[in-house]
Amino acid sequence: MKRLKSYLLSMDNNTTTYKEMYAANTMIPAGTPGNPYNLPKFVSEPTFWYEDISFTIELTNKNAQDRPTILMQIPAENLGIGEYPVAAADECYRQWIRQLESMNAELYNRNKPFEMTGYYFYVQPGGEILTRNSAYFAMRPRKDYYNAGQNRIIHFYPEEVGEPQMCISMRFQVQLPRKRIKKALSMLVEDIPQAAVTFVRSFNSERVKEVILLARKQKELREWLKTSDYCAFLANGSILPSDSKTNGPLEGAVPFKAPEEDTVWACGLEGLGVRKGVTVITGGGYSGKSTVLDTISAGIYDHALGDGRELCVTDQTAMTISTEDGRCVKALDISPFIAWLPCGSTEDFSTDHASGSTSQAANILESIQCGSKLLLIDEDKSATNFMIRDALMKGLIRREPITPFTERVNELYKTCGVSTILVIGGSGEYLGIADNIFLMDEYLMYNVTGQARAMCAARTDAATSPETSEKPAPAKSWHQTRVLLTDGFTPYPKHFGPQKLEVPDVGFILIGDEKIDLNHLHNIACHEQQTAIGFMIRLMEARQNGATVDLEAAVRQLYSEISEKGLDIIYSGTFPGCGRFLACPRENDLYAVINRMRRVQYKK
Repeated sequence: MKRLKSYLLSMDNNTTTYKEMYAANTMIPAGTPGNPYNLPKFVSEPTFWYEDISFTIELTNKNAQDRPTILMQIPAENLGIGEYPVAAADECYRQWIRQLESMNAELYNRNKPFEMTGYYFYVQPGGEILTRNSAYFAMRPRKDYYNAGQNRIIHFYPEEVGEPQMCISMRFQVQLPRKRIKKALSMLVEDIPQAAVTFVRSFNSERVKEVILLARKQKELREWLKTSDYCAFLANGSILPSDSKTNGPLEGAVPFKAPEEDTVWACGLEGLGVRKGVTVITGGGYSGKSTVLDTISAGIYDHALGDGRELCVTDQTAMTISTEDGRCVKALDISPFIAWLPCGSTEDFSTDHASGSTSQAANILESIQCGSKLLLIDEDKSATNFMIRDALMKGLIRREPITPFTERVNELYKTCGVSTILVIGGSGEYLGIADNIFLMDEYLMYNVTGQARAMCAARTDAATSPETSEKPAPAKSWHQTRVLLTDGFTPYPKHFGPQKLEVPDVGFILIGDEKIDLNHLHNIACHEQQTAIGFMIRLMEARQNGATVDLEAAVRQLYSEISEKGLDIIYSGTFPGCGRFLACPRENDLYAVINRMRRVQYKK
């Protein structure tokens, strides 16, 4: 930290660029280890040390030179950590945030902006545990030099350095106060190192042990789910409703309990096993049915200890489906649901403004194409004419192009192995075709499959009469054959200019000439995932040089690189309109964003 202090003291009090700090020009004297020559060697050394804790200062982007990003690395052994799952890194970051919150409280002045007082920015994680570039474990070389004064360092001999260490790596940002270089020095050289020491001393290692045990259990549950007849599991005693203010479990909520006939044992836990096939969750208003579906949707991610839903897991390929009026669709075969249109083919359907029914059909078919094995659908967020058509309407409307989902949902499971969980409150059309039916009443769940089937069998309305009966919809192919063209799949504006990428906080990605709407992609958990998707698409676009894009191969390669080298390989500081913090999205969600690009083209 002495070197960093000298850089800061050499700067003008009014600086806004902090060039000396970022350059970190350091001299290695001639004739020393690492520089055996006759002339001194100058290098950039932006990593600074306080005992065995390192702080690497990074330029966030060209428009935020007074807001550097700091990568802090602390040896895991200092915290008593011997296992390194993502959940343990997540817990470390949550504990480190408390130190940053405490420092922010001391800086806060309601009458002055952050640019004048200084501030520490960080990711505020929700209940989900995600792979992040702000909290991860990585090997770090040990400090291999000592300070020789006047920004000079002398390296140790290699045999004196020791082996690399596994460290918890945590990123945060520091808003340096303008025209207050001494205050900036105090924040960087004194406050942050002292907060790191306090963090180590007060670290709750026992909680991390609990988190690691939970992570093992979650992994065990997911492995069980892959080989079982179930697509979701909700442990008894879970608190399903969340408090919107605290992001934690809702105080006073009724603990979840599975119906006795649907209770299964999984990995030593008792709870609801949702069988593969077609499942309906019904009930009156405010009975808890949508909360159950939301929990199942959230179960694609592991959840933090104390979240209330940490023992609720779902097939990780699940996609939440809703209507999406106005979205674009490109070269998609929607004929399983739409038989004909006034103009154009439904086997090669394209539009810039899909209707409610065509958009929901496209969402389902694209989800199947990208490998989803579970669809989650809430009646309230769906197009009615796509979901159902009752006997009276069938009798009245003889020329109807839409094959409702009721007539395809079982075929979808039998031919593609894709299960569906539906929340239904206003129509009984699904009761006769569902494999399992659950009723929510005052937040308690009951299995009413037998009762519902008996009611359906007893119906004598017009739908069962020979005069109005219809033949079942003929089976269709669910396979898509479209290929993405390189033309239009680019981060460059069409006519001129450098690459363009922005990910604002309003649910859009701006890339090249594209403005991609993410507001109906319900499984993207946070803005950091949106930012990562923007960078991933930009990188894939920049790599393409043929006439067509092997999208599956490009996605597979990118995730392989992230797994091997870390999430930060996709980041580029040349785009000021993007945040520095990233979280890894699912492949399904990356495909879903690409499917909503308006300027790309496909061929059959």
